[in-house]
Amino acid sequence: MKHKSIYYLVCILLFLGSILHAQERRRIEIEYAPFMTFDESNPDATILTRNNSKQVHIKHEGIELWCDEAIYYGKQDFIEAYGKVHVKQGDTINMTSKYVEYSGNTQLAFASGTVVLTDPNSEITTDTLYFDRVKQQAFYRSSGKVVRDTTGTITSTIGRYYMKSKKYQFVNNVKLVNPEYVIESKQLDFYTLSGFAFLFGPTTITSETSVIYCERGFYDTQKDTGYFVKNSKINYDERIVEGDSIYFDRNKKFASATNNITITDTLNNTIVKSHYAEVFREKDSVFVTKRALAITLQENDSIFVHSDTLMVTGKPEKRITRGYYNAKIYKSDLSGKADSIHMNQETGLTQLINLDKNTANDPFYKVQHPILWNLKNQITGDSIHLISNSKTESIDSLKVFNNAFIISKDSLGDGYNQISGQKLFGLFKNNSLSTIDIIKNAESIYYLRNEDNELVGIDKSKSGSIKVWITENTIDEMRKYNQIGGKTHPEIEFPENEKILKGFHWRDSERPTSVEDLFKDDPPLVLPTIKGLDAYVPQKEFFDPKLLERVKKARPNPTKSLDTTVKPKNKAARKLPKKFLNKPKKLKKPIKKN
Repeated sequence: MKHKSIYYLVCILLFLGSILHAQERRRIEIEYAPFMTFDESNPDATILTRNNSKQVHIKHEGIELWCDEAIYYGKQDFIEAYGKVHVKQGDTINMTSKYVEYSGNTQLAFASGTVVLTDPNSEITTDTLYFDRVKQQAFYRSSGKVVRDTTGTITSTIGRYYMKSKKYQFVNNVKLVNPEYVIESKQLDFYTLSGFAFLFGPTTITSETSVIYCERGFYDTQKDTGYFVKNSKINYDERIVEGDSIYFDRNKKFASATNNITITDTLNNTIVKSHYAEVFREKDSVFVTKRALAITLQENDSIFVHSDTLMVTGKPEKRITRGYYNAKIYKSDLSGKADSIHMNQETGLTQLINLDKNTANDPFYKVQHPILWNLKNQITGDSIHLISNSKTESIDSLKVFNNAFIISKDSLGDGYNQISGQKLFGLFKNNSLSTIDIIKNAESIYYLRNEDNELVGIDKSKSGSIKVWITENTIDEMRKYNQIGGKTHPEIEFPENEKILKGFHWRDSERPTSVEDLFKDDPPLVLPTIKGLDAYVPQKEFFDPKLLERVKKARPNPTKSLDTTVKPKNKAARKLPKKFLNKPKKLKKPIKKN
């Protein structure tokens, strides 16, 4: 038992010795100080001064400090360094300033006076800087600047550098200045190795060719690409792109957008809407799909074009809009439908074209012609051309090529007025057909009514051509040239099977009567879920509970004099912001007993 007790005692002594030795090694070491003096008023302070050849050199657990003069407080293991201060950690972190104070107990450094902290990828410049060696974080809260070779300069009111992850977090008045663009944001998280920047809060990215706005986004400063997901918007000179999410490539001058997209052309007064879009700035073109809709804003009546896919290309004065697959057009007095619609801004020409889909040569296949409705008139043909006047914002003329057919329902009865021929040319007045010319192989069926709107007969004839004059959607006069027979029949004598011409197809059920009708044939819309960027997380406090606990533990023990107990100030706490300093507790007033 006696030998065991001695053995345990030796072990305890060795253990305590190792602890004391470890504590000794953790204290600040004075590596070089040619001159050392003592302050009689403060016995704990040792003043260290350089000579003509070397600065004062101090070490502590992996960092080295050089300065012109230092005051070392042995009991609190605390150093104050003055004059051309240089702090080095390993081979990567260097900091210079005019003043530094450092606690060996907390491993928290405070620097002031033209502070510059550098690592291999960046450089921080500020007036005051905190450096927590335990967390490996640097922090400033009175404005600072970070310079990075390939990215540019970043300034902010508050900034923090996470040395392990090579990450910066900038808060308030953040501004990144690059030769190609400027980013201004509320908060920006930046990774120095990858060049990735995460943007939170109202943010703008401004360049010579565009202005980007978002409230949550990502930007790759090395590849010059970005991704923006909250209230995102790109302003390309006269064109503004908005959407739930936007991808941007500066090098390719390209942007794509997803969900709830609006593209506004301020120069041509047009708006394009969809749920997927691609914008090629250099080619001045836009490609949109998923409920694609182009709106030409006019003072009197806007024009709406919808199709599966829309392409808008060309400079503003020569802009072309193409809608293909299930294309439709609508305005209050005019609507149409075709496989594709082609609109030329320069010539004012709108073409409605259908494709021959009978690839299997089915003998029962029925050709579906493009169709146009103007007031009560239905017009079809192999292709239809509308010519508009861009200055007056009105339709000038109409051309129908091959298998032209115009139908209008009789005003009172169940019959249909019909004219067919090889070609049709029409002129508009106040956006309504005023004259119609049917060229070659003209046929007509017309319900004749007197001044009292009584039906007096049904005229059916064939001729080389027909010219019609119309006022307020009523035929004033019809002239037939090179007529080949024809007769006016009383209604009771007119055979039922003679009441329609060959190729008759009344398609009023297809007619869009509102903007909503343009989408009635579309499949159900399923939008993708926008993912990729987490919501904003407020910056964690640099002076967190663990750091404050270290500072609290660094508080020196009270010293006793002859007649009083002196509580020395905790030097490790003196540069903490006031809100973190311990406030004296107010004494409770004694409760008086009755």
